Amino acid sequence: MSGCFTRLREDALSRARRGVLHTRRGDVQTPVFMPVGTRGSVKAVSPRELDELGAQIILGNTYHLFLRPGLDIIAAAGGLHRFSSQHLPILTDSGGFQVYSLATLRKITPDGVKFASHIDGSRFFLGPVESMNIQRVLDSDIVMAFDECTPYPATPEQAARSLALTTRWETMSREQPLNPGQLRFGIVQGSVYPELREASARAITGIGFDGYAIGGVSVGESEREMYVAVDAAEPLLPADSPRYLMGVGTPRQIVECVARGVDMFDCVLPTRMGRHGSAYVGCGEVLHIKAGRYARDFDPIEPGCECPACRGFSRAYIRHLLNVGEILGLRLLTLHNLHYYLNLARRIRQALDTGTFADLRAQFSAVSP
Repeated sequence: MSGCFTRLREDALSRARRGVLHTRRGDVQTPVFMPVGTRGSVKAVSPRELDELGAQIILGNTYHLFLRPGLDIIAAAGGLHRFSSQHLPILTDSGGFQVYSLATLRKITPDGVKFASHIDGSRFFLGPVESMNIQRVLDSDIVMAFDECTPYPATPEQAARSLALTTRWETMSREQPLNPGQLRFGIVQGSVYPELREASARAITGIGFDGYAIGGVSVGESEREMYVAVDAAEPLLPADSPRYLMGVGTPRQIVECVARGVDMFDCVLPTRMGRHGSAYVGCGEVLHIKAGRYARDFDPIEPGCECPACRGFSRAYIRHLLNVGEILGLRLLTLHNLHYYLNLARRIRQALDTGTFADLRAQFSAVSP
């Protein structure tokens, strides 16, 4: 395919690897964490702040941007980057997750999905042809193939039918035109069944994409089942292509899946937990800053942390902001959590560069789920 990925080195004690993802808007050092900006914005954070935090690439969502503000507005602005004043590379999800998350508002057909808008009930059709066209207009740097995110739990028969549909849709996705320089990733599905994950990995690599994602995880299955899904698919994915685990996860899960050969991660947890008053520290421990024990705690969220929140504010003050409904409190926790996740990726890369990844993995493995 495009040769968009360079392997730099591999860990001696696991399947972890260091690499560089090459996009038309710049190189991305991997393993990488990608902040989620579903509607064209990472919640509560500006593009400048993302730069200052060290973000390398962010996400957007085809389904949501198609509905609001609509393709005509984004096209008139010159694409999603110009519309959102964003210079970082952008990966857009295809809308396949909404096939799962909006199950009560859609009907699946062989060529795509009939949706009733979650906003006003208006009806529209989204399939691989439409999804690829939307992402071409958005002009994102990485385009995800259209798939069905298999619900959990699913019987083997249900998962097999879902996988057959995903394979059909991804074949159609591969055939659609894109803009010069846009990368296209395929998605492995198969629920919690290793044999289906293996079959999917073989089918998707046979179609041929620039990169490969493992989807349909973190949808209610156990952590062990998630690792089984990754372990089944990863050995069958091309070593010279980037591997992306969609929607994962906690800090410990990210470290564990790096050890399983994954290069790219995204998750809403940093921003969602921040909006709910919680902060990540250490090796993935969570502090619930709204708790009463922090009312007179004048230490930063995490001593030694260099994020904007920890450089200037105490736990007590941030707790006060949360309790009186001041938006600054949510922003400070969001900035801290994003810094934590982005710094975790930096720590992982450094550990792989110095041959100390096994030590880092052991530290995170000791943290309770």
